[in-house]
Amino acid sequence: MMAVASGDIAELYAAGDAILKVPRLPADNDLMRAEARALTTLQRDGDARHRAYAPRLIQSFTHEDGDGARRTAVVLERQAGFVPLTGLEHRLDPRDVAWMWRRLLTGLGWAHRAGLVHGAILPEHVLIHPGEHGVVLVDWCYSVAPGASIPALVARHRRAYPPEVLARQPASPATDIYMASGLMLRLIADPPAALRRFAAGCRYAAPRMRPQDAWRLLGELDELLEDLYGLRRFRPFALPA
Repeated sequence: MMAVASGDIAELYAAGDAILKVPRLPADNDLMRAEARALTTLQRDGDARHRAYAPRLIQSFTHEDGDGARRTAVVLERQAGFVPLTGLEHRLDPRDVAWMWRRLLTGLGWAHRAGLVHGAILPEHVLIHPGEHGVVLVDWCYSVAPGASIPALVARHRRAYPPEVLARQPASPATDIYMASGLMLRLIADPPAALRRFAAGCRYAAPRMRPQDAWRLLGELDELLEDLYGLRRFRPFALPA
């Protein structure tokens, strides 16, 4: 079986309409188990209207290789037509980022209401469907319940994390809001001043100073976008060359 992608900690293999995800190191089995728990929680406890914001867990199992090393693997529903935000930083029109930002906040609000903090809102973990304006949050390996510390970080994205993650302090919905706001702002080629101020208000160093409710923040974003661009309407989007 040939790998179709390499994640932060795992190799991903195509298996029909599914993706098999296997950690490269047995030491990361705890992160794989965290992903399986998070996706199970979202499928069981999350509002069914929003389940498309995360991949569906098909199964989780332990694989033992020829050397006796045991790895926790997960099988996920494949996200056909979706691509990561990797490589799009500073390249997009703010009107195109608007729908991504709105959907990302919707997905985060859904996860937070189910009792989860994603913990790693990074370009490769946010998939978009360009034609259908879909968004899926992937790689729930770093997710925790509010009040727990994020177990690991992606070293190359260290500057994208809020202070509480770097200090191994408790995470909260404000942790995801900090990372999501920074990511969305970085996608825009020339962010309007109003969007810069909006993102800055979501990225204070102290978590208590940031917004705590992604769905309420979505309402504030909608008001800002209407002031900037008028009533919301569908804007066709194609990935830049």
